[in-house]
Amino acid sequence: MDIGSTIRSIRKRKNITIAQICEKTGLSQGFMSQVETNKTSPSIATLEHIAGALDVPLAYLLLKKEERMQIVRKEERILTSSGPEQLRVFHLGSTQHMRMMIVEIPPGASTGEMPHAHEGEEIHLVLQGKIYAEQGEDSAIFEEGDSFSWNACTPHRVRNDGEQPALVLISVYHDAQKDTGWMG
Repeated sequence: MDIGSTIRSIRKRKNITIAQICEKTGLSQGFMSQVETNKTSPSIATLEHIAGALDVPLAYLLLKKEERMQIVRKEERILTSSGPEQLRVFHLGSTQHMRMMIVEIPPGASTGEMPHAHEGEEIHLVLQGKIYAEQGEDSAIFEEGDSFSWNACTPHRVRNDGEQPALVLISVYHDAQKDTGWMG
């Protein structure tokens, strides 16, 4: 873990000196310097004091970089295509086990002629258009504002039944080791 670099970066961003941290925590400047350069690992109790002096939650100091807030600006979204009809997939963000995207489905287009299955669970929110969705023996028509969810290991398929492009916000929970979902 790179706790020391995190502490240093927060301290500098807040314009707090090592001396000020030491004054609030009772720690020596030498020790704090070693903490910030990752030459020593402070105890949880010491980290709690440092977090208090920095006015941040202790849990934040313990997060790995990939666990912290990730920002994807609209103009920075990754765009991929998926399925036989090359549906446009705008990737909004992801964590180790979740990802969120907007899928644009042209009129009449679908995720494929045959239902397909893959690891994970999905929640869909229709942002625009009219969607037909089927999973096994269940099927329904969804319009703007409607939502549906399913376990993706059961074969499923989605089709745009409207006359305009449909936009569907999809949140996927997946095992990062086994993910083979069509929205890649």
